[in-house]
Amino acid sequence: MSVLSMKVTQCSLLAAILVVYAQEAFSQPIPQECSVIPAKSEQWPTFRRNNRRSATKKPGSLIGKPTLLWKVDTGDVVESSPTIVNDLVYVGTFNSKLMSIEADSGDVAWEFPVGGLLRSSPSVVDDLVYFGADDNTFYAVHAKTGKACWRFLLGGGGQQSSPAIVDGVVYFGAFDNNVYALDARTGEEKWAFPTRGGILSSPAVSGGTVFIGSADGFLYALKATSGELLWSFETGDTVFSSPTVHDGLVYFGSDDGNVRALRAADGTLVWRFFTRGRVFATPTFHDGVVYFGSLSKLFYAVDAKTGEELWRADLNDVIFGSAAVTDDLAIVGSSDGVLYALSTVDGTVAWTFEVGENVNVWSSPAVSGNNVYFGAHDGFVYAITLS
Repeated sequence: MSVLSMKVTQCSLLAAILVVYAQEAFSQPIPQECSVIPAKSEQWPTFRRNNRRSATKKPGSLIGKPTLLWKVDTGDVVESSPTIVNDLVYVGTFNSKLMSIEADSGDVAWEFPVGGLLRSSPSVVDDLVYFGADDNTFYAVHAKTGKACWRFLLGGGGQQSSPAIVDGVVYFGAFDNNVYALDARTGEEKWAFPTRGGILSSPAVSGGTVFIGSADGFLYALKATSGELLWSFETGDTVFSSPTVHDGLVYFGSDDGNVRALRAADGTLVWRFFTRGRVFATPTFHDGVVYFGSLSKLFYAVDAKTGEELWRADLNDVIFGSAAVTDDLAIVGSSDGVLYALSTVDGTVAWTFEVGENVNVWSSPAVSGNNVYFGAHDGFVYAITLS
């Protein structure tokens, strides 16, 4: 049994206990609505930076020598990918809490305890932080204070899909097999779409359509306003990978070892690329190239239109995390304890930052200016800067 499968099984067995914990933790009434304060700026406000999950960043230079800016001990594994808004870093931990950390200093601004581990990444919109946990609950809390705004109880299995917020609606999947759409202000359910498997994939939303994968082996396209099924595409295995949408194409990976490009309009297959290993990571589109890694230990760059391989790089161990891409670099972690920066031209290593021998770096990096933020299985959240 894989490490991921073991964790999912453990979460399922503990679901009932975690729900009781969460209900006790929130015995005080939670307001149905919270005040909305517009954010000053949105630097990296959601998993993969935007609701298309593109994870690209043009401003700032990441060429140079990486040095440690700070690291914060969370007390347990960090697989959540950080989000950054208004100089605060938000990240979940296996220590059953969401943390808000000052981006420049590493000082902890606040912590919000929950009843289960947090694997997914939070999303920040209008000064509210949205996230789910393995206590079968989805939360909205105030970004500046960590005060609870509302919660939404899910079925068993937990919640590890990172939310997308579009036009006042929160979209995410859960291990109770459902895709949900909730009112962002109140947490009221707008619709739910049932799949036949648990959902770890995070939704991409583009053109009024929600794209999301499921453990039942399908990628789904749903109408954002109603949850109506527009089309579905069957792969050969689980789809834990989150889709990326660009120029009318949807890119995603599957545990059958393939990365695919489909037409967003109707789900027609455009191309398929076999990676020699399961694909957990989300592909990244940048300037006509799609970047992704797999459990084959290889990281690839392929032509976005044809799927033709441009280059590959061996990162010494399996790759679970997704890359952040700039004009010059693709930045991604590996299970060998190293964060790599690869040249987008040919895949050669521009720089590395070593966390520790065989420390899994499954968190996908977030970029703000000349800084890169990520988590690791040693329990730390890292901030490095390039000089």
